[in-house]
Amino acid sequence: MPNIQLLDGKKIPFSKSVDGFEITKKISSSLEKTALVMEVNGILKDLSFKITTDSKVRIITAKDKEGLEVIRHDAAHIMAMAVQELYPGTQVTIGPVIENGFFYDFSRKEPFTSDDLKKIEKKMSEIIDRNVKTRREVWKRKEAINHFKKIGEKYKAEIIEGIPENEELSVYHHGDSWLDLCRGPHLASSGKIGKAFKLTKVSGAYWRGNSDNEMLQRIYGTCWSNKKDLDDYLHRLEEAEKRDHRKLGKEMDLFHFREESPGAVFWHNKGWILFQRLIEYMRMKQRLAGYKEINTPEILDKTLWEQSGHWEKFGENMFTSETPDEKTFAIKPMNCPGCIQVFNQGLKSYRDLPLKLSEFGKVHRYEPSGALHGLLRVRAFTQDDAHIFCTEDQITDECLSVTNLILEIYKDLGFKNVLLQFSDRPEKRVGDDKIWDKAEAALLKAIKQTKLKYEINKGEGAFYGPKIDFVLRDAIGRDWQCGTLQVDLNLPSRLGASYVANDGTKKVPVMLHRALFGSLERFIGILIENYAGKLPFWLSPAQAVVCSIAEENNNYVKKLFEDLFKEGIKCEVDLRNEKINYKIREHSLAKVPMILVCGKKEVKDKTVTVRILGSEKQETIEREKLIKNILAANKLPSK
Repeated sequence: MPNIQLLDGKKIPFSKSVDGFEITKKISSSLEKTALVMEVNGILKDLSFKITTDSKVRIITAKDKEGLEVIRHDAAHIMAMAVQELYPGTQVTIGPVIENGFFYDFSRKEPFTSDDLKKIEKKMSEIIDRNVKTRREVWKRKEAINHFKKIGEKYKAEIIEGIPENEELSVYHHGDSWLDLCRGPHLASSGKIGKAFKLTKVSGAYWRGNSDNEMLQRIYGTCWSNKKDLDDYLHRLEEAEKRDHRKLGKEMDLFHFREESPGAVFWHNKGWILFQRLIEYMRMKQRLAGYKEINTPEILDKTLWEQSGHWEKFGENMFTSETPDEKTFAIKPMNCPGCIQVFNQGLKSYRDLPLKLSEFGKVHRYEPSGALHGLLRVRAFTQDDAHIFCTEDQITDECLSVTNLILEIYKDLGFKNVLLQFSDRPEKRVGDDKIWDKAEAALLKAIKQTKLKYEINKGEGAFYGPKIDFVLRDAIGRDWQCGTLQVDLNLPSRLGASYVANDGTKKVPVMLHRALFGSLERFIGILIENYAGKLPFWLSPAQAVVCSIAEENNNYVKKLFEDLFKEGIKCEVDLRNEKINYKIREHSLAKVPMILVCGKKEVKDKTVTVRILGSEKQETIEREKLIKNILAANKLPSK
């Protein structure tokens, strides 16, 4: 007689084994209708799963993250089913859930077209309307291999052959004619998926991600629990396409990429101006917060990386080089070991702590070619890194200080919606539990004082300490994990860092790892997309352009340009023999915030006609007043 304990602690006894359908019926008729799957003792199960012993059960609906993922998983299966009904002979391979949707890889000689996607969507709707039942079976390994080989599904057979022999093989039937190898769980029937789905694109994908294997066709789709969420997502996709930083970066003449150096940025003059402006701003903020800037070598001997532990954990992602004297060097994937070497120079006392060392350090990490994505995923990037060396008693105050600094910076840059994610001690970790207790308490205190929303990622901290990740929400509702604050209880000891305590003994300092932007390259990509290229005036790499209407106005235009340039305004001059409307269109496309037009009338009146990006209106203003207004707008935030 199993007792079922619900999320609220309530227990429901049953006289015999019970499944999810019976449990939901017992709870309420509304839950019976909305239930999708269930969590039994922390493991997701089909509603048809039989429970025979006392268990903790959580019923999952579409409102739960897990529920939406199951809906998407079923949508992937139904898409594969639709494809094989429409195009017999097509082989299915793998079809996982991904962020905001799903995909399935197919082996088919003919390429899928946009018209094919429409046909598949229609067939999926038909299958959903049929409300075909889902049924789970456990198959023997040999039986499963033989079945899939018999029906020509060689990829499925290969997948099974690679599964450990002691692992249970489950097969899900959708209706009477279609099945797939899958761990599950799944919905009770296809009708539970709903109609809030859309197939979005087709791309190529190598079998098992290996370029030596056959090229497959990958169909992507998105699926939501209701039509409103689907429409909102499709709108975000449309907006995201318009805001793509790669497209805008070209229009604004900021950067480009080349195959000769994959994952590395070729910065143009305007892009580099933007890059340096962010560094200038960050330097100002860090100086005010008591940081001392350092710089460490980009290439370090393998022995240091072995000592730090990075060679063991990140060795395969490091770029290395062998010298003629048979030494192995690595380009740094992170700045921490180099920073500790600076700390280790000279005797440190407790009076020197906290010591805050910042660095704009260029790092290199190998990322697979398929993962590279403009500025957002690169192999070479610059971290706005800092390491704070402190005592155990200083952890709380320093965590509060860093958290407040990060939030100030995000506010200055226009990000007011920030989510904090707290990750505590993992099962495998280093360091004394008492120090972990202090570190976790400090981080939680810092979070609570911000009064911002936060999530707890149980057991997801680094092996050397707990951490806070800072997630930004942009103008179209996308979330970006950027800043991080980590407490390190391990690395200072491994690399011999110490200070003299007030009792005269040597102690190992606690090290706080902190990055505010995370990566300057990635953050610039996020900024461009958040603002759709229309960056704040103080940050814009080309703040104004002075345009002449006719050649006779050129001297006045040149003088205005020179005066603005001398005042530190990032200004350009356009004396081309082109119509003024052509010049305005061109500079608007390049997202120049302010277009200054000077013609015969402006010269006579010592004025300038100003056109602001995004506005059809224009204003004529006295020349000296304009310069004063521009200088005021160009001040760094919080200065």
